[in-house]
Amino acid sequence: MAGRGDIHLALGLALLVAWGGSQVSASEIGDAGKGAEIWGECSGCHQIGPEARDAIGPKLNGIFGRKAASIEAFPYSRSLERARRDGLYWTLETLDVYIENPRTFASGTRMSYRGLKDAGQRADLLAFLRDFSDKPRDIPEAEPTARRTLPELPPEVLALKGDPEFGEYLASECQTCHQASGADEGIPSITLWPQEDFVLAMHAYKQKLRPHPVMQMMAGRLTEEEIAALAAYFGTLEE
Repeated sequence: MAGRGDIHLALGLALLVAWGGSQVSASEIGDAGKGAEIWGECSGCHQIGPEARDAIGPKLNGIFGRKAASIEAFPYSRSLERARRDGLYWTLETLDVYIENPRTFASGTRMSYRGLKDAGQRADLLAFLRDFSDKPRDIPEAEPTARRTLPELPPEVLALKGDPEFGEYLASECQTCHQASGADEGIPSITLWPQEDFVLAMHAYKQKLRPHPVMQMMAGRLTEEEIAALAAYFGTLEE
């Protein structure tokens, strides 16, 4: 199993690859004026506009269509570096997922922002960011930025209480790659990963929304109950 970085980095990496779904017109993304107000929450770390520079976070000019972790010399997290190697580009879809919950998308991200849960506010912020793209009128109509309906797990799946002992039994295959100690030596740790994040990420692999082929295969073998059990085991495993 790929780990926290690989496993988290793709809720959206994944959502980039599974195109399908309906397109929306540029005017339907959101209200850029309202997005400018929301941008205030981002501006403590990021800059945008003609004089923008890299700061705590990278500058966001031209973010649409840009490959992840591609600004030269900026110290990206391992998670986003892995995302770049796996072929992640920032699109309307992947940005939407990342902004909603950065650490579900890329567990090791250095971005401290906890996420923007309101879909309408995310749409407004994305409309604002779009105005600083190279060809804002082509977004999201032009590939690869067509939005699709994002899958959501039924409440009963998220509510499943996993059996940690069963999870321990299942975990031996995971631990051929992921170290129970929590050490990250090229394969990220999944020890003490929040259980809901674990479940969301594994189902994203299972539905082939996250692109790592080995993880897609591994998750595809698991039932909902087995995923919940693994989440319970690794979520309480002491480092």
